[in-house]
Amino acid sequence: MKTTASIYKQRNIRTSITKVFPELISLKKADDKEAFNNLILNILPSIKKYIKGRLDKLSNLPHFSRNKYNVDDFVDQLFIEVYDNIEDVKKADDFYLWLFKKTDNLLDDITVEEEFDDFFYENIDDFTKDEWEEMEEQFSTDGDGDLLMLEELDDSSYNKNDYTLNHVFVKDDEEKYIEQLDKQLDEAKIQKHIAMVVKKLPMRMQSVFELFANYNFTPTEIAQLKHMKTIKVIHLIQTARNNIRDSFIKRYL
Repeated sequence: MKTTASIYKQRNIRTSITKVFPELISLKKADDKEAFNNLILNILPSIKKYIKGRLDKLSNLPHFSRNKYNVDDFVDQLFIEVYDNIEDVKKADDFYLWLFKKTDNLLDDITVEEEFDDFFYENIDDFTKDEWEEMEEQFSTDGDGDLLMLEELDDSSYNKNDYTLNHVFVKDDEEKYIEQLDKQLDEAKIQKHIAMVVKKLPMRMQSVFELFANYNFTPTEIAQLKHMKTIKVIHLIQTARNNIRDSFIKRYL
C-alpha cells in the first residue's frame, strides 16, 4: 500500500540515530569535540524538522515574534547540551527519545500561552466542499503548507511531512476508507490535507500527534517527553485521529 512507505522511513531514521550512539560515546571519552559534532550533524535533519515545525506552530500565536528565533540557534545549543550530557543516556535504545527531550526542553523555554482555532475544532463536520478548497488554498498561499525547512535539509527524503492514512484509520472496519482515499488522492494530497487539519488543532494535540506520526514515538515515550500521563497522550492522539478522519469523510467520501 502506497501510504505505508514513510512509516518504514521513520523507523529507519530512529534506527540510524540509535546506531551512532556508541560512536558518540567513544568520541566524547576521547574529547574529540569536532568529530563528535560532525557526527551529530549527520543525524540532525529530523531534529531540524521538528524544531522548524514547533516554531511554525508558535508563529501563528499572537505576540509571538518569529524573527527572534532561528532554527540554527537551537541546533547550536543542542550541540552543547548533547556533548555535555550524553553520558546521562544509559543505553543506545534510549538515545532517540533523550535527544528529542533535550530539544523539547529548549523549545519549551519560549512556548507561550496556547491558543487554537476553536471554531474549526468545534464545527469540523459542517464545512462544505467549497470551504475545504478555500481553506486549503489559504493554507498554501500563506506558506503554512511548507512545514519543513526545505532549504536547510540536504536529504530529500526529509523534505515533506510523513502523515499517512495509516496514522488516521486504524480500526479494522476503516480499511475501506483507506482503499477509497488511496484511489482518489495521491500521497502529497493526503499529507497536505492532514497537515492542514492538524494545524487547526490545539497546540498540545498537534505536538503529540506529530511526535506519534512523524517521529515514530510510542504514547508511553511521548508521555515521558511531554511530562504527561500516557492515558492523556492516547486521548490526544485519538481525538486528533477522529478529527482528521471525519474531515476526510466529510470532504472526500
